[in-house]
Amino acid sequence: MTETPQFKDQFDLARIKLSTDYEGLESVKKLITVVPVKKPNAQEFVRVHPSPEMRLQTTTLILKDEGETYLVEKDLWPELLAETAPVCLYTAINRQGVLFLWCVKMPIKTNKQNWTKSTLDAIGAAQKGWIRMQANMSGGYYDIYKASGNLPEPEWPELTFQEIIRIAFRDRFIDSLDHPALKQLRGEV
Repeated sequence: MTETPQFKDQFDLARIKLSTDYEGLESVKKLITVVPVKKPNAQEFVRVHPSPEMRLQTTTLILKDEGETYLVEKDLWPELLAETAPVCLYTAINRQGVLFLWCVKMPIKTNKQNWTKSTLDAIGAAQKGWIRMQANMSGGYYDIYKASGNLPEPEWPELTFQEIIRIAFRDRFIDSLDHPALKQLRGEV
């Protein structure tokens, strides 16, 4: 007489039942390997870290066609005045928990001052609560919307600002006039 092989039921409740004390479950820590440098889109609610240690006034080079922002070493600023812009990088996070650097051009006397002022107003509001902003093209500024629900505080990753900068600009740091991004601007590549 032949024995039939023992059938293992993948839906055996003993194999999938969670104990009441959740024993054996350990949390997993998400590694942050990418930090986008961007402006939030018109439909996402965001918060800005309120600590002054989580922001930086600096100079960047923005390649609009590629959608890339480069951090520029201070010694090169005088050489690149026409190509760079003074900005403030703010640590921000959206409702999905995506950490990013909100790159805001510093106010200068131009006809775009309302865009900058309303962006800075949005930054201030986002330090206190969840907001989203949308371009008001006819007014020349951003409308700011505060979340109407009682949304929980963001869970900020345990990273220093220097670590965030290192991740965000890992492949986009200009420390030489021979940098490929600058060669591209000069038409050498």
